[in-house]
Amino acid sequence: MNAVTCTANPVTAGVSHKRLEEKRLLRAYHELGDSRARDELIVRYLPLVYGVSRRYCQRGEQLEDLVQVGCIGLIKAIDRFDSARGVALSTYATPNIIGEIKRYFRDKGWAVKVPRGLLELNMRLEQVSGSLAGINHHAPTVHELADAVDASAEDVMEAIEAGRSRSSLSLDHRIGGDEEDERSPMESIGEYEAGFDVAERRIILEPGMERLSARERSILHQRFFQGLTQSQIAANIGVSQMHVSRLIRRALAKVRAEIELREGKES
Repeated sequence: MNAVTCTANPVTAGVSHKRLEEKRLLRAYHELGDSRARDELIVRYLPLVYGVSRRYCQRGEQLEDLVQVGCIGLIKAIDRFDSARGVALSTYATPNIIGEIKRYFRDKGWAVKVPRGLLELNMRLEQVSGSLAGINHHAPTVHELADAVDASAEDVMEAIEAGRSRSSLSLDHRIGGDEEDERSPMESIGEYEAGFDVAERRIILEPGMERLSARERSILHQRFFQGLTQSQIAANIGVSQMHVSRLIRRALAKVRAEIELREGKES
């Protein structure tokens, strides 16, 4: 009787060994909290991240930047993986890596950084607005959009406003009507006006000045607005220079106390 020798397929054996090792590492991380097992899984699946990232290199981003983003998706996949699903980690990780890279391009494509929640709501609004317009035969209202995406009208309006940040214009971009009226935004930027500071000080002083009598306001006006000396003010109102000095200190104390009181209430 001839002996029959059975030899295992080396490729199948290698895949089986890899699956067993993968399960061991996942169990060590999820059940025992072994961070080294997690690190080893990340290193094992870096070639997958590189492979996925190379598909998106033609969009103007460096491969290493995309790999870093893809690694975030890989780490999330490892952390969330459930072996009870009966799928390989690579099968579960691939869409996570792709999703993270696509989110990176979506976020980076906006001229102004927009909160993730508003950005995603804006994307959903773009998807449903066309459908609603076709069904209702008119541009959807804010309330119709809010009902469609299960959000408040205020959030919808904020997301629409945020959507205007998708692109920006250069400060050298010409605006206006005909060529003679065209100008760049830089030419429309205002210059510093000293009057702004004066107006701000007047607003701050106004509550304190209201507490003063007509005589006290007149004295402060002569001293600080007309630039008269205490002796000149004394001659104008018929009192001594020392009395004018006391009146000024008393009036300033009233103004300061009222301002501090108002600021305390506001804070």
